Amino acid sequence: MLVFYVERLAFLSVPKTGSTAYHSALRDRADIVVTGPPDLKHAPVRRYDRFFQNIFRKMHDTEMEIMAVVREPIDWLGSWYRFRSRPERLNHPHSTHDLSFDDYVQAYMQSPRPEYADVGSQSQFFRTRSNGFGATHVFKYEHQDKILSFLQSRLNMEITLPRENVSPLRDLTLSAETERKFRRKHAAEFACHDAAL
Repeated sequence: MLVFYVERLAFLSVPKTGSTAYHSALRDRADIVVTGPPDLKHAPVRRYDRFFQNIFRKMHDTEMEIMAVVREPIDWLGSWYRFRSRPERLNHPHSTHDLSFDDYVQAYMQSPRPEYADVGSQSQFFRTRSNGFGATHVFKYEHQDKILSFLQSRLNMEITLPRENVSPLRDLTLSAETERKFRRKHAAEFACHDAAL
């Protein structure tokens, strides 16, 4: 999470949407930088609103606009699958090394999910509190040019993004049946992505 007080902007970090690269590029420019623990770095809208936004409301009588990035749901799960297949994750309960992507998506649809597929939900990340505010600016991950243009304009600076957290290449083939089932069962994830800028 990055907060730019003068610009009244909070950049929330949806996991697996390139947030680490933005943190590296902008940490020296931000007024508040939260890089850990993961529950705070990746604080969803509800948690940000309840704790961080309340600080600005109570101490400064102001609110930050919230921006975040959302990724196409199958691509997002593919990023988790690849990330958890790194060699250093071998023999770890999160490892996806010996799984196909189809098996991984099938596991994500289980209830409860196996540990290696329990990666949360982008649509849940954006849920608001009953009396809270949602994200003001939500960008699609695949439109990096729009994200950069918005941030460069808002922060009045040039931004060069480093390449970070690059995961191994893996086959991300899904059977037609698995994809159909995933789209039906997790329609909210696709609606969340479709609603973004």
